[in-house]
Amino acid sequence: MTEQGIPEVLPILPVEDTVVFPYLIAPLVASDKRAVKLVDQALSEDKIIGTFAMKGTNLDSRDPKNFFNVGTACIIHRMLRIPDGSIKILVQGLKRAKIKKIVRIDPFIKAKVDIIEEKAKKDVETEALVRNVIGLFQKIVDLAPYLPDDFKLLVINMDTPGQLADFCASNLNLNLQERQMLLETEDPKERLTKLIPLLTKEVNILEVGEKIRAEVSTEVSKMQREHFLREQLKAIQKELGEKDERLVEIEELQKKIEAAKLPKEAHEVASKELDRLRSIPVAAPEYNVVRTYLDWLTSLPWAIETEDNLDIERARDILEEDHYDLDDVKERILEYLAVRKLKKDTKGPILCFVGPPGVGKTSLGKSIARALGRKFIRFSLGGVRDEAEIRGHRRTYVGALPGRIIQSIKRVGSKNPVFMLDEVDKIGVDFRGDPAAALLEVLDPEQNNSFMDHYLDVPFDLSKVMFITTANVIDPIPPALKDRMEMIKLPGYILEEKMEIAKRYLIPRQINENGLTDKLIEFTDDAIKRIIQDYTREAGVRELEREIATCCRKVAKEVANGKKEITKIHEDNLAEFLGPPKFFSEVAERKGEIGIATGVVWTPVGGDIIFIEATKMKGRRGLTLTGQLGNVMQESAKAALSYVRSDAKKFGIDGGFFDKYDIHIHVPEGAIPKDGPSAGITMATALVSLIAEKPVNPEIAMTGEITLRGKVLPVGGIKEKVLAAKRAGIKKVILPEWNRKDLQEIPDNILEGLEFVFVKQADEAINTAIEDKSPHISKCKD
Repeated sequence: MTEQGIPEVLPILPVEDTVVFPYLIAPLVASDKRAVKLVDQALSEDKIIGTFAMKGTNLDSRDPKNFFNVGTACIIHRMLRIPDGSIKILVQGLKRAKIKKIVRIDPFIKAKVDIIEEKAKKDVETEALVRNVIGLFQKIVDLAPYLPDDFKLLVINMDTPGQLADFCASNLNLNLQERQMLLETEDPKERLTKLIPLLTKEVNILEVGEKIRAEVSTEVSKMQREHFLREQLKAIQKELGEKDERLVEIEELQKKIEAAKLPKEAHEVASKELDRLRSIPVAAPEYNVVRTYLDWLTSLPWAIETEDNLDIERARDILEEDHYDLDDVKERILEYLAVRKLKKDTKGPILCFVGPPGVGKTSLGKSIARALGRKFIRFSLGGVRDEAEIRGHRRTYVGALPGRIIQSIKRVGSKNPVFMLDEVDKIGVDFRGDPAAALLEVLDPEQNNSFMDHYLDVPFDLSKVMFITTANVIDPIPPALKDRMEMIKLPGYILEEKMEIAKRYLIPRQINENGLTDKLIEFTDDAIKRIIQDYTREAGVRELEREIATCCRKVAKEVANGKKEITKIHEDNLAEFLGPPKFFSEVAERKGEIGIATGVVWTPVGGDIIFIEATKMKGRRGLTLTGQLGNVMQESAKAALSYVRSDAKKFGIDGGFFDKYDIHIHVPEGAIPKDGPSAGITMATALVSLIAEKPVNPEIAMTGEITLRGKVLPVGGIKEKVLAAKRAGIKKVILPEWNRKDLQEIPDNILEGLEFVFVKQADEAINTAIEDKSPHISKCKD
């Protein structure tokens, strides 16, 4: 026996997942036969055994290497046999024990042990550690529901620091390694030091768990509390004679529904939704969805419209004041006013202004609204790819809203505004739907009196809205949508028109926007003309206004520095404001060269002129085409060459020429893609000029498609092409005979100074264009 009354040789009971600390009671289960024999023999002797923790699970308990070297000497207090052959025992730890030597293995392990005595020293540091451990453990007891409150008093009355440390360790949620580490620490002071971080960690875990439980319970109790308070509030308001805020809100919505003068179908839907709102709790998400829907439904101008000003002369004055020229458009607006004056219930027209950028399509819509006395809305369709932008989202989606049509109608507060749909030719299509298809209903006067927005889900009357669309090009517009609109083409401006627009509108506007007055800056007519010719090249006047704004800014800078006298901008000092000229007239540089012919073409930004160059080189019947020509234009070049070869004798060309030379046709400005058949006769003229070595008159431009038989077919864009020729200083224009009728649409001031030659055969155009005619080329009459 040792000094403590514990035998020097103890039966060793390996236990899984358990560490028994001294002074503490722990229940154990012995299931295998070896452990049962060990307990039976210990009970027949002194009831003392050694409990040592296994290093892992499912290990061989007969191998000493599988359990730790330090354990606890325990006394068995109670034993209970189980029907399956196992036993349950209740042991109490006595002292720490360390194995010195294994005495035997069978039938169970016995080992010689050293009993470890604690050497407790009471100093200030130990006392501080004890208090810290007690405080942390008491905090754990407060937070942990599985620890009784009695433990708070129990730890205060512990006799020794070591006993305190062992008690706290045995009641913490520690893993096997942490428990074994504390058991193997002999010095109580060191054990307390190692225990404090473990206690702190447990406190943090319990505090977070408590916070989570509190939040969950608060969420549940919050709804109960709100319900209780709401019922109390109702009772208090009833006693005071006040009304519930929710009831007040519902009453306001009821008044809005009655004041909105909704159509029958919309009124029924609004009343049904209001009844549903009364039964929905305020805290429910559906409450806000229904309330927002009713707000939209009652805020729309179902019966609000502005009164049209049908004074035709006043409208004419406003249109003339805001825009120069554009007679066709102004006449169409005045016609609409006249019909509206005679027939009040006429449906709004769907006008589509088609023209290059900067000719005043958008600003024209504002002038129409001002002339009619209506409100104006503008919605740009450029890049719109989602059908919901037009029709809105279903209310089942979070954050659903009506489409931009209904949103704009609500914002403007009138059911008959002038609604401009800008850039209708630039609508996109993707997986979210086709906005152009959604516009079919909007822009159809026979259908839009019952336009159905997905969000509202009730019909809204758009028949009184005057829709105006704008586009640069007609071709991208879907045929069904194009059929619903009345196309009004706005051509580009010639020099004289641009000068008038600059003097009437652009210069006064830029003078005002840059803080100047007429007494500080003045533009001469020569300066304006130079700006148009040398600094801009466009069908509209947008770039012209930018150049005028540049001049105004430079003058404003001088005025800000103290200059008070007027600054005159004239032809001689224009370069000081705008720098050297950006463009020059290529026609002016042409002197009638061999193999170069001038053509007029149509582009999305208006008409323009092109120069088709042809050259020859030693070779054999080769044809090279450059200048980014499209397939159609390449085919036109081949057709022109085939025509010239087939009628070589008519043009005085040696038939053997093509066996000796290759031909190269080039259209300058190669960075710009070009396509279309209208350059056919221009290419044929350039080829004849090259081969016959006769120059082409540089003051003549032409357009027309050519066939293999030499016939000249009609082409489009005549108005734009004539304008381009006028701007470029062309004197004579060759057109297909079939296009003679198109000149009737062109104003006389544009036709003035131009000579037109109408041809049916290509040789007529070639004879007209080539200056020094060969005797083999028959002369044609105009």
